[in-house]
Amino acid sequence: MIDPPGIDTARLAAFLDSAAPGLVAGPITATLIEGGRSNLTYVVTDGATRLVARRPPLGHVLETAHDMSREYRVISALADTLVPVPVTYVLCEDADVIGAPFYVMEWVAGTPYRSAADLEALGREGIAEVSRRMIETLATLHSIDPASVGLADFGRPQGFLERQVRRWTRQLESSHSRDLAGADELIDLLRERLPEEQPPAIVHGDYRLDNLLVDGDHRVAAVLDWEMATLGDPLTDLGLLLVYQRLTRVGTALGNAADAPGYLTEEEMLAVYREVSGRDLADMGFYLGLASFKLAVILEGIHYRFSQGQTVGEGFDAIGSAVEPLIASGIAALRSGVA
Repeated sequence: MIDPPGIDTARLAAFLDSAAPGLVAGPITATLIEGGRSNLTYVVTDGATRLVARRPPLGHVLETAHDMSREYRVISALADTLVPVPVTYVLCEDADVIGAPFYVMEWVAGTPYRSAADLEALGREGIAEVSRRMIETLATLHSIDPASVGLADFGRPQGFLERQVRRWTRQLESSHSRDLAGADELIDLLRERLPEEQPPAIVHGDYRLDNLLVDGDHRVAAVLDWEMATLGDPLTDLGLLLVYQRLTRVGTALGNAADAPGYLTEEEMLAVYREVSGRDLADMGFYLGLASFKLAVILEGIHYRFSQGQTVGEGFDAIGSAVEPLIASGIAALRSGVA
């Protein structure tokens, strides 16, 4: 069997024999299960045991954006908490083994639901339970004292929101190809209305339904894709989750899981989060504005690459039309001050 791009199974097996004796027995095969901008994920098996290996994308990447040791560290730190994560086995920072740093973790059974159509088989009550547990798990993550799990130095929470506004403003400037209605107004509002930051927490950075594995009892079996994790204001996770779920309103084919019958409304999700976390959500309008800006910048970057002929595949031609509606939604959230 030919190895998928980005992994050498013979060299990986030899490494595991040395670094984690008994984890696999004999030759192994690998199947790529996720790609794109994210770190690459492979299911690795010796025919009896299944494991998961993660490495950075192929080609030149920014080391800080795809730091295997950070991802491995946060998952390992959460192992004995109420946040469900895979068991981690070994980290390899030697790029010579498979061509990049990587780590190996437990394979967890579960489904990553991505759309309303995917969820419909669960029925209204099942869908409600999945969406409730998604929010409860996020609030549970945010309740963990970073120092108690050895992550006190995992990020720089002071000034986190101001840095986020600066970061995404610079990102927008770097992919400028057209004037965007409302962009300057949204940036000004974000700068002017920075709230007092929440007590810092472990921030996932990309928390959404399809980054969770859900088991047959509608429970969250594992939270995945920790590559953006840091310490910061936890309400940025909540705001981003809600705006992800609004994407179908602004003309994209993404994020329509919230349209499934029984899926909690935004108001219900905020109530669950408030109850579990005990956090003050009075400034939620700011966090929705910031999340709208972040996703607008990401989509504008995709549109920019499409306009330069740098994307391959279908559907990219419609991405650009969602940017200005997202900006308008962010302005509305900031001006109203509520979700």
